[in-house]
Amino acid sequence: MQDSLADYGHSFQTKVISILLSDKAFLQQVSDIIEPYYFESQANSWLVEKVLSYHNIYRNTPTSEVLKSEVLSIEDSALKTSVVKTIKDIKSFKESTDFEYIKSVVLQFCKNQKMKGAILDSVDLLKSGNFDLIKKKIDTAMKAGADKDIGHEYKVDISARYEEGSRDCVSTGWNVIDDVMNGGLAGGELGIVVAPAGIGKSWALVSIAANAVKAGKTVIYYTLELNQFYVARRFDAFYTKIPFQDLNQEHAQEKIRENIDTLKGELILRYYPTKTASVITISSHIEKCISQNKKPDLIVVDYADLIKPSKAGDKRLELNDIYEDLRGLAGTYNIPIWSASQANRSSLEDDIIEGGKVSESYNKLMIADFVVSLSRKVNDKIGGTGRFHTIKNRFGPDGMTFPSKINTMNGNIEIYEPNSDMGKSISSSMNGEPLAKKLMSTRLKELGGIESLENSNKFEAF
Repeated sequence: MQDSLADYGHSFQTKVISILLSDKAFLQQVSDIIEPYYFESQANSWLVEKVLSYHNIYRNTPTSEVLKSEVLSIEDSALKTSVVKTIKDIKSFKESTDFEYIKSVVLQFCKNQKMKGAILDSVDLLKSGNFDLIKKKIDTAMKAGADKDIGHEYKVDISARYEEGSRDCVSTGWNVIDDVMNGGLAGGELGIVVAPAGIGKSWALVSIAANAVKAGKTVIYYTLELNQFYVARRFDAFYTKIPFQDLNQEHAQEKIRENIDTLKGELILRYYPTKTASVITISSHIEKCISQNKKPDLIVVDYADLIKPSKAGDKRLELNDIYEDLRGLAGTYNIPIWSASQANRSSLEDDIIEGGKVSESYNKLMIADFVVSLSRKVNDKIGGTGRFHTIKNRFGPDGMTFPSKINTMNGNIEIYEPNSDMGKSISSSMNGEPLAKKLMSTRLKELGGIESLENSNKFEAF
């Protein structure tokens, strides 16, 4: 059995240091079993020693500023040059996809080293018959490298809860929504879009997913109603801004290819027929994607009400279980999940859809972290407007309503602050004379010279 990591190669050892500098939980786990002399080069050994000593004092990973300060104190110019080069190499490995494998190998190596040391120490103890101490050494070695994360220690880890990465959010692409959500949806959290049928909740989910892909995220979009090719064409329309019905034209195909080439992230679409896929089915598919180095940063389920329940029963209880399982899935993989839910038919002509209009089970709202409704009356559909209303928000204020422009030809949605110039303009158009009424008035004037539709009895029939 080798006594160092030299056999694994230089790149492997550099990646180990990169993990120690970026993964606080792993550093805490191996801090008492990893040794600087396991590393081949003097520069690597120096860096590991500094990381461990900093962690022992401050219980955290050293920042780049801390490392820079330590490097400046190195008197040996050759060592200083070598350390600086290693730090540059560490940064180049930041996006490596094999860190989980490397962590498992290093953890096992360090455990083996501790066990080997305990066995060698026990030889002399065996001669003296000190069996109690032998047992103690072996037991200690067996426990080496155990997960030490007991949770967030409130009095000790003050800075940790205010670190930038304490809640790593995926943006919705809508600044006003991100602001009230304190950045967007983070790992382990569930967001729900509520709307009646045919209003645009699927387009809202497409918009969230498409914006995440543009931002460089890997997104898995589960569609339980429309097939994956049809949904993929919705993304084509979103990115190109070409109306959905015009995508078959030759020039559209060229523009689709051009836009796809500019995307920073990755999109995986998976179709399951309605009520054939359970949350377990979705979990299995996520595992398959992870095994192919496609771990998602965001999951979208269109939509949760169409998931197969884990056990048959009362519909409301089934839906409760589905939403609980879905949020549990988000926590298991530390991934944010967006989905949608139906609103009652009675909400079709509501200016604002409140929580009481969620169909079947109000408990959905209790389970989710963020719930936003979308209302669009007949006038809104004609005018391309809508209202997003925050029903529930664990991360900030709720009960706020935002005017929006909604293009259901290509799925592009813009949401505005109510007090902004554009927000006031849209709100004014939504609150003014219904557009359908205006159109009818204009048409009747053209046909019969009617001066005022409001004074015409024909409007009642209309």
